[in-house]
Amino acid sequence: MNKHKEITFEDEICAHLAAHGRDYAPGDAAQYDKQRAMFPDDLMAWVEASQPKAWEGVSALGVEAVMDRIRKQIDARGTLDVLRHGVEMLGVKGTLKLAEFKPALAENAEIMARYAANRLRVVRQVRYSTAKGDSIDLVLFLNGIAVATAELKSDYTQSVGDAIDQYRFDRPPRTKGRGLEPLLAFHTGALVHFAVSSSEVFMCTRLEGKDSFFLPFNRGHDGGAGNPLNPDGTKTDYLWKEVWQRDSWLQLIGRYIIPEKDKKGQVEKLIFPRYHQLDATRALVAAVLEEGPGKKYLIQHSAGSGKTNSIAWSAHFLADLHGQDGRKMFDTVIVVSDRKVIDGQLQDAIFAFERTKGVVQTIKGKSGSKSGELAQALADGKKIVVCTIQTFPFALAEVRDLAATEGKTFAVIADEAHSSQTGEAANKLKEALSLEELEELKDGGEVSTEDILAAQMTARASDAGITYVAFTATPKAKTLELFGRRPDPSRPAGDGNLPEPFHVYSMRQAVEEGFILDVLQNYTPYSLALKLVNHAKTQTEDEVDKATAMRGLMQWVRLHPYNISQKVKIVVEHFRENVQHLLGGKAKAMVVLQSRKEAVRWKLAIDGYIKAQGYPLGTLVAFSGEVIDADSGPGPFTETNSTVNPDLKGQELKEVFAGPDYHLLLVANKFQTGFDQPLLSAMYIDRRLAGVQAVQTLSRLNRAYKSGDIVKD
Repeated sequence: MNKHKEITFEDEICAHLAAHGRDYAPGDAAQYDKQRAMFPDDLMAWVEASQPKAWEGVSALGVEAVMDRIRKQIDARGTLDVLRHGVEMLGVKGTLKLAEFKPALAENAEIMARYAANRLRVVRQVRYSTAKGDSIDLVLFLNGIAVATAELKSDYTQSVGDAIDQYRFDRPPRTKGRGLEPLLAFHTGALVHFAVSSSEVFMCTRLEGKDSFFLPFNRGHDGGAGNPLNPDGTKTDYLWKEVWQRDSWLQLIGRYIIPEKDKKGQVEKLIFPRYHQLDATRALVAAVLEEGPGKKYLIQHSAGSGKTNSIAWSAHFLADLHGQDGRKMFDTVIVVSDRKVIDGQLQDAIFAFERTKGVVQTIKGKSGSKSGELAQALADGKKIVVCTIQTFPFALAEVRDLAATEGKTFAVIADEAHSSQTGEAANKLKEALSLEELEELKDGGEVSTEDILAAQMTARASDAGITYVAFTATPKAKTLELFGRRPDPSRPAGDGNLPEPFHVYSMRQAVEEGFILDVLQNYTPYSLALKLVNHAKTQTEDEVDKATAMRGLMQWVRLHPYNISQKVKIVVEHFRENVQHLLGGKAKAMVVLQSRKEAVRWKLAIDGYIKAQGYPLGTLVAFSGEVIDADSGPGPFTETNSTVNPDLKGQELKEVFAGPDYHLLLVANKFQTGFDQPLLSAMYIDRRLAGVQAVQTLSRLNRAYKSGDIVKD
């Protein structure tokens, strides 16, 4: 009965694909070449139909010789590279193309004819193994080359977990004594493997036996994981009706999949978009194409969403976007992010897309001032320009000037970057920041790209030639007001018609899918017991609340050495007893404090306590600017001061804290946003947190971590 249901599931999928542009015949599996992971007839038919001149040389060589040559190239360069760039072959002038992907501007008739000639096939029950007789439910081919596999399970008696386990335990990519399985080998076999049930989909780009890691590929349901009910059929039919649809599938292979390489240039990871990334980027491109330049889009994607790659995809697709009249939609796409993100993952992702060298420029100020370098890049018409939040205000001024004076159009993609050095005029920021945020800014706090955009845009009616795309996990009310979309644009904002994000991947969905952790599950409030130096008198919470009217007194209480020493003891001893042993002894913690002066005093106190007790614990403190505190020592204190952080020695604090010698990080208005350290396992909060700031701060703890059998949960 179970097998019957699975066969019916196969029938449904194959029937739909066959009716919508896929080649399919029930007996196709007999023609599969398991040694080369190819479908020979499609390979030869593609070359004959798409490249008549090359066909003369290819046909003379014979199918076996052609497949051997292509297989050797796949083994050397990988399936993706061979499909995207073709192969050189004896007797063939130039490069033999093995696929044609749709160009940004569909004007070249020859290219479009080759695009139409692509042969996409689905084959069921493929006996793939060179060592045993096992078969895989479905294999997808592009011009005879295997690009994807799928194991199907009916929810009547099995789940998607059974399909995943089938890959993990019954589909090894390497067989003892026989070597790699051509279809399942990473990078040189199929590009992606799908575990599919009638309710959920998961996918994996690297099979590693029991260690294979499958990512959810679901649409999300009511803000959480899974898929919604489908009144027209199976919950997961979006996979074969949308994702595997001909144009969609070719775009995924040709434009979306990112090969991540190590320092030696070897592919170590293939990044295939998760469903929300695919949905968000495609929806964004479609909306911009329909609405034209000058609109605003808020993409609210939680931590754990893969936001960096979503930004990279968005940047490249917008940079190549052409309108119905054949003209480019944007002269330049500007991406704004944090320096560390730019120097790392974002830059790597954006450059991984770059098919023509020189179209992407990162503004680093190597050739002079950053503002001058940015102005030149915009004048040169670079397709994509990447800059930091510090350069962002100048970038906005430049693009506005060019849009107004030369009629140029720009897309600005703003990541969730933060900085304490904005270059913004105080009066502009006052319009966008609350009084509490302004107070924190004075005490070394940070502002984000959201704040700068809000400050710049509040006083402006429109930017007709500039499209703004803001990526953020936790949008502020002002951001929603400026970038959100009212369900009914004809009515003013109000109850039932409040601005909403353009696209959402919620924190709840990220938690339920296992990408981040639910921090509040382990939240324990600690009732503050303040003891004044005068006879160590204990005050009740009510007494302290009444005293808050006298702000100076409260600050004195918080900064008093006795009060700090008691809290330091609590934090250190709790960490040693409950946290330090976690994650194989690698666990770290963050202490969130009210002010920079408080952070300095805490650092001196905690180091003194640790030294007195002889504990092998390392601490660091993070804050911006200078702190003048005569009670703590002479001269100004800075983050790089030898008194508070003697071991930095010119290194980045984040990098030093990541090392094994440091366990506690004290912060004041810094690293409460945009700081990713998966080993963070506890947080001690000694300040008031509310609203977006509370969510952002607590989210420092939600990064998942796994190393062997050690899992952070």
